[in-house]
Amino acid sequence: MQHWGRHRLFFAERLVFAAAIGVGVAIPSDSTAAQPIDTCLRGANTASGEFGELKHTPGEYGITHIYPSAETYRYLASKGMNTVRLPFKWERIQPELFGDFDPKEFGLFRESLEAATAAGLAVIIDPHTHAKYYGNSVGSVEVPIDALADMWRRFAEIYANRPDIIFGIMNEPVHITARTWLEASNLSIAAIRNAGANNLILVPGTIWTAGHHWFDDQVGGSNAEVMLETADPAKNFVFEIHQYMDDNFSGTNPSCPRVEDALASLEKFTEWLEQHGHKGFLGEFGGTQTDACLKGLGKMVTFIDGRPDTWIGWTVWAAGEWWGDYPYSIQPDNGLDKPQMAVLETLLQLDPVGASVCTYPAGSVMAE
Repeated sequence: MQHWGRHRLFFAERLVFAAAIGVGVAIPSDSTAAQPIDTCLRGANTASGEFGELKHTPGEYGITHIYPSAETYRYLASKGMNTVRLPFKWERIQPELFGDFDPKEFGLFRESLEAATAAGLAVIIDPHTHAKYYGNSVGSVEVPIDALADMWRRFAEIYANRPDIIFGIMNEPVHITARTWLEASNLSIAAIRNAGANNLILVPGTIWTAGHHWFDDQVGGSNAEVMLETADPAKNFVFEIHQYMDDNFSGTNPSCPRVEDALASLEKFTEWLEQHGHKGFLGEFGGTQTDACLKGLGKMVTFIDGRPDTWIGWTVWAAGEWWGDYPYSIQPDNGLDKPQMAVLETLLQLDPVGASVCTYPAGSVMAE
């Protein structure tokens, strides 16, 4: 999945919108955490914090990137969603490996996160850097695997044991073997648990954690082989995959000719989960406003929602104030819902929050 392409296609338009939209995130000073989510997780990626190219500088807030507003979160909640995936760039939150979080950048991130929980949404914390730090892969000399674990230790110390905060270890690891990624992922899980945090963890594979690549041969073994060695002493993790429906499964093309192939990938991954006693989460999927894409969205959601004993939920790609006319956007346009949201809202109303309970990992507070 060429995820960078999804961002680069429309970055120029975002710069135009920055001044007009404004960048402040206003939330009540006495806002409290949302109640624990004990049903299936259904929601959206809320993109914009990960926008902007990194060229040895983190960028400038409001020019290169913003974090989603309280208004966007309230909109998603009003449609029946209960979860958002909140992306950020690792380099911005932690400007130096093993160093403190940047007070200003993390403060902006935290304001946005708390605005989401104030709207009643669970938040998936999503370092959106493909297992890289300034272009160097996790596991390299420049970025040792314990650097990622250090970042997660810091998040765990801040958000320990909040059931409305979920830790997504990394967005779409790529250019890294499954074996190296497993080592980094397991070390991060250990750091989280050693910090006293029992939060739910989403564990991706490599090759963009793509469903259609899960079984691909690679040096050291496929995701399907290697990621079975994921170790969590709390037994509170699920595997996260992404699956698009366009001709190369990248989520960058306007048509969706491979809906049935995408569903076949989900089916095969489901069989793997069931065979090995694991749970899954569909972290990204999406499509444009074409008939095939809209029908595909409905089929993907119906597939996941129909298997609550195996899948704990999904987050569609994507909401976010800076998308403009990006064809995969579900952000309302001048107050009008996008066709994609109409499809999703209909399905959410058929099975509203609280009506359908998913089976969580044995160690999850949601399973109690």
